[in-house]
Amino acid sequence: MLQTTRSYNGMVVAPHHLAAEAGLSVLRDGGNAIEAMIAAASTIAVVYPHMNGLGGDGFWLIGKAGSRPIGIRACGRAAAGVSRDWYERTGLTSIPSRGPLSAITVAGTVAGWDKAHYLSRAQYGGRLQMSRLLQDAIRYAWEGIAVPHTLHANAKKKLGELRDIPGFAETYLVNGEPLAVGSRFRQPQLAETLTRLTRAGLADFYQGEIAHSLAADLEKVGSPIRLEDLQRHEAVEVEPLSVDVAGHTVFNLPPPTQGLASLLILALYGRNPAGEADAPDHIHRLVEATKAAFRIRNSHVTDPDYMKVSPEPFLDAGAIETLGAGLSADRATPWPDASKPGDTVWLAATDRNGLSVSFIQSIYWEFGSGVVLPGTGITWQNRGMSFDLDADGPNALEPGRLPFHTIQPAMAELRDGRFMAYGTMGGEGQPQTQAAIFSRHVLHGQDLQSAVTGPRWLLGRTWGEESTNLKIENRFDAEVIENLRARGHDIQVVGAFEEMMGHAGAIVRHPSGLLEGACDPRSDGAVAAR
Repeated sequence: MLQTTRSYNGMVVAPHHLAAEAGLSVLRDGGNAIEAMIAAASTIAVVYPHMNGLGGDGFWLIGKAGSRPIGIRACGRAAAGVSRDWYERTGLTSIPSRGPLSAITVAGTVAGWDKAHYLSRAQYGGRLQMSRLLQDAIRYAWEGIAVPHTLHANAKKKLGELRDIPGFAETYLVNGEPLAVGSRFRQPQLAETLTRLTRAGLADFYQGEIAHSLAADLEKVGSPIRLEDLQRHEAVEVEPLSVDVAGHTVFNLPPPTQGLASLLILALYGRNPAGEADAPDHIHRLVEATKAAFRIRNSHVTDPDYMKVSPEPFLDAGAIETLGAGLSADRATPWPDASKPGDTVWLAATDRNGLSVSFIQSIYWEFGSGVVLPGTGITWQNRGMSFDLDADGPNALEPGRLPFHTIQPAMAELRDGRFMAYGTMGGEGQPQTQAAIFSRHVLHGQDLQSAVTGPRWLLGRTWGEESTNLKIENRFDAEVIENLRARGHDIQVVGAFEEMMGHAGAIVRHPSGLLEGACDPRSDGAVAAR
């Protein structure tokens, strides 16, 4: 059984142990939490390429107790040459899920690393060079990694829809079959790309030789992204959203992420918490809060430049009371509404001075668009799938528009002085798992690792699942499941540790400097501490 990891001098949590160790090695070399996260983020891009990479997007929360966190939005816009009419001219009525016509948004994550590195130096005493921060990622790309089960399983599951996508077979198949578990997987082109970034600077991804290579390869395979789209991209600092939950201040990212939904779930639940964690009341109330939050999200959250209302009023105490008054304490409301899938990695780092990072990085679906660019070895995201081709839809496709994002890292400053960085991957499941972990640990006093390991639930669809019912892991007591069914929930009992439930984790820093960390047994992850 996993136990909560404890230390005083620094900690990194990641869904792959090599990424956690890469971040910890930076802390041991005197780096801060931001520098450790750049090392972990670049390494996870190499060792978990089916879930994230340089061809995707990222979001950051950087903060410490006593001050408001800083957010970084590192997500790319739709290409200037893509539009609803552009798809109509190609004879399509919806955006494809795979292939070059799903690779329609700029990859923003590398710009996020660059922005975070700048903030590290400007505000937090960072001093390590990018060559040091990317060295583990480069080494694993050159020397190879042992293929994890999740990489093999996802390639096998999605082989039919990915096999013929440009670059996929050459990268992720051997003799037409997915890479075997434990086999050595080398990515020499990606290693060269990372090496060049250490020499030319991360801006080269958007302005230099790498940008020209990316643009040429994207155009060649049929993507609408051009060099000018890359050159226009920038990562920006954003003001996090926050809400009071039973005296604790919880932070998350503003639109275009679903951070608003995550905050609403906890704020609604915090009005009237259940008496006991994992009892029927606990799950029912969080599920009903999820439905209410998702309806607001689906109606309003999009590129902030296109939103008709600001997200902050939804978090006002009066608005939360009004919304909560409509929730039933004993009956399930009808579902489903529209769902939004996705695949991602979440990581956290805290240094000995209390600086914490909650970070998330994604290529949207497993393997993203499936397109692997030969000049750089980069797998490109399919985040543009979250756009609508319906002109009246809340996320209608427009040139240069930001897509809706399921991904959003979380932080909380607790009323007793502790500071918590937490999160997960998993599309629709992200805000639900965040709520499960926070409510179990903070509101109901569960041990941190128990809060992450415990059985979970998922309302809606994620990881390519078509069903939109309430999925519950079979480790819950049968009485709990039957009680929920009696309240009207459409329940599907699934396995004990389902990957669809996400790869979650958390780091909590106490005022004394004690660090507590937890990682998800559903992943290949670890808590690395010193």
